[in-house]
Amino acid sequence: MKYAALALLAVTALSRAEPVGSVDTAFKLIGPDHKIVVDAYDDPKVQGVTCYVSRAKTGGISGAIGIAEDKAEASIACRQVGPIAIAQPLAKQEEVFNERISLVFKKLRIVRMVDPARNTLVYLTYSDRLIDGSPKNSVTAVPVPRETAIPLKK
Repeated sequence: MKYAALALLAVTALSRAEPVGSVDTAFKLIGPDHKIVVDAYDDPKVQGVTCYVSRAKTGGISGAIGIAEDKAEASIACRQVGPIAIAQPLAKQEEVFNERISLVFKKLRIVRMVDPARNTLVYLTYSDRLIDGSPKNSVTAVPVPRETAIPLKK
């Protein structure tokens, strides 16, 4: 039980967003400006793959106090940033990260899908809302070298 909790903490620590940079898109007199942020997400189960996600971040007073609802638009680019190593079998489709982008109801999600026929990892980002999600999405793929088979859960 103790080791399972430590493993869960390790995976959680690996799946946090790391800010890469941002650009302002609109000046706000009070509070932070509206901006586009770029964050890096390391796949917690695939060593050597990082996903870069850009998205709008609402500024102003509501953004400053954390109650703003960010737009449902995001773009993703995942890349091999080192040797790819997969320690355990992967699910055919699995959410690898999610982040709240409104006070309560909206989340940005990143899902990994495995395309075994092409030995490729496909990453999809989208946002959902409790009542009415958005069809806006972005997809990217990371081909895995043929000598590195992608193990799948049965």
